[in-house]
Amino acid sequence: MADKISKTDAQWRAELTPEQYRVLREHGTERAGSSPLNKEKATGMYKCAGCGADLFPSNTKYDSGTGWPSYYAPTSPEAVSEHVDKSWFSTRTEVRCAKCDGHLGHVFPDGPDPTGLRYCMNGVALKFNSGKA
Repeated sequence: MADKISKTDAQWRAELTPEQYRVLREHGTERAGSSPLNKEKATGMYKCAGCGADLFPSNTKYDSGTGWPSYYAPTSPEAVSEHVDKSWFSTRTEVRCAKCDGHLGHVFPDGPDPTGLRYCMNGVALKFNSGKA
């Protein structure tokens, strides 16, 4: 992973849409079923909407039925970082972009083979680039 990206709050606000800022920088959650990425089926790479880092290849995407884009593995273990999240009266594992520390979503141990993991991501935190994954 390349050097970490560090920006001021003002820089992030200027570069992101209000919804991207709320999710990526304030650890928000988009409304279930609201992301056009839920229906995306093309081959390509899902990248961080904050910094453009490669996060999830399209061949790891699957329909989890949750209303958020879901993947069973990131492009590499170094692409994301995991953090304990004790909000909403439960303990979950938060997933962030390792390069810019943007909040992406959460990972759960109820996904498909081969990893058994479900990376449940906010679509607004991602950008899809079609082409070779």
